[in-house]
Amino acid sequence: MLSAVHRLRTSDDIRTTIRRGRRAGSRTVLAHGRLGARSEGDPSRVAFVVGKQVGNAVTRNTVKRRLRALMSARLSALPEGSDVVLRALPPAARRSSVDLGHDLDLVLDRLHQPRTTS
Repeated sequence: MLSAVHRLRTSDDIRTTIRRGRRAGSRTVLAHGRLGARSEGDPSRVAFVVGKQVGNAVTRNTVKRRLRALMSARLSALPEGSDVVLRALPPAARRSSVDLGHDLDLVLDRLHQPRTTS
């Protein structure tokens, strides 16, 4: 379970992370992240967005629980003071937890990659 100190709760923090953070996506998950944005020593925080396009309330809550469990195992990979917003896309409802985990690893790796300038 993801403890309360690791949850991104306020709408202002979520909005700031989405607007100013980097974005990486896969078929099932879109991640917005500000890695190491806050002071060192602060815990990493995560928010989950699962819209009605994903399915009914039962399906949305199931997807949210799976993402929360998968992310709690991956918190140590994030730099201290990071904020991440994970948005589930409609195909996430039909994917297994293993596949969601692979997609989550993919988007987190993309957030860690340095930006390339063209």
